Amino acid sequence: MANSTRDPALVAVHRGGRLTESDHRLLVKWAAICAQRALPLFEAEVPDDSRPAEAIAVALDWSRGEATVGQARTASVAAHAAARETNGAARFAARACGHAVATAHMADHELGAAYYSLLALQAKGPNRVRAELDWQLENLPNAVHDLVRSDMVRRSLKFRRAFDLANSDMDPENTVKN
Repeated sequence: MANSTRDPALVAVHRGGRLTESDHRLLVKWAAICAQRALPLFEAEVPDDSRPAEAIAVALDWSRGEATVGQARTASVAAHAAARETNGAARFAARACGHAVATAHMADHELGAAYYSLLALQAKGPNRVRAELDWQLENLPNAVHDLVRSDMVRRSLKFRRAFDLANSDMDPENTVKN
């Protein structure tokens, strides 16, 4: 059974954890950029639904101190609603957007954004997963690099070992599952 206790390193200082505001904002920005890379897969399937794109915009606004947590939560609920109305790569891309903006409320959603981005890309072809994971890791801000990498290890089972690829030559087609 996976440990469901929140890591204090991913809990904001004002909530009794160790995550500084500046690092929290970096996590949200990284999560938003990860999800943004999958967003075209949603937009190709559902071009008239802007909810996931709006979620990314709110996440990026929050990362700059220009949106509230309440706005982020509202945008997250909307992006997840959009996900429930579609399937395949589009669903995963919308979920990535929902998790990215939810990271403003609860920092440990950061891996949800990265994970669902990987699932979205896998739905379009598994050969893209390894390259995307490499991109995600290469673009982790230095200030939160160790925090995110340790979270990937700690919650490996929850994310079906998708992030284990970062430390091995595992076949992504057999690792990332929806």
